[in-house]
Amino acid sequence: MLNEIFDTCESEMRASVNHMLKDFKTLRTGKVTTSVLDNVRIDYYGTMTSLDQVGSILVADATTIVINPWEKNLLPAIESAISKANVGANPNNDGDQIKLYFPAMTVEQRQESVKQMKSMGETAKIAIRNDRKHANDKIKKLEKDKEITIDESKSAQENIQKLTDKFIAEVDNILKTKEAEILKV
Repeated sequence: MLNEIFDTCESEMRASVNHMLKDFKTLRTGKVTTSVLDNVRIDYYGTMTSLDQVGSILVADATTIVINPWEKNLLPAIESAISKANVGANPNNDGDQIKLYFPAMTVEQRQESVKQMKSMGETAKIAIRNDRKHANDKIKKLEKDKEITIDESKSAQENIQKLTDKFIAEVDNILKTKEAEILKV
């Protein structure tokens, strides 16, 4: 019963960290990655579809992304969607493919990316603390229903706190590493 609560809490906290890492992929660091286009969707025959489902997306060099749609009639829709998404580069349509030339990041852009990253990290920490609260609420309910003793409840809540501290420290370490990566010129 308590082990279920611990396992559930740990998996939810792990999911919070993984979600933060997934969000980081949308941030721009020193070199460009195709993940900056992850949130760009186009209307593909009435269905909102991600770009990687309608063509190939390749990183040509540190500052260039090339999009080759499988159907050339999609070029205007892709160009429009990228412009609306404001990914940091203007699409260049040559009638065959779309190229995105990203300028080198300025110090201000790097600092802005770090600010966004820290915000994502804080959101993850809040989610981890909420997971702790849910687990502690379940433990207190077990204690109230006389299914566990007061000592077992206290011990279980201490274990949940240790788990919380472990995941908060993990988030902090990831943030520190990512910040150094972004600010490296």
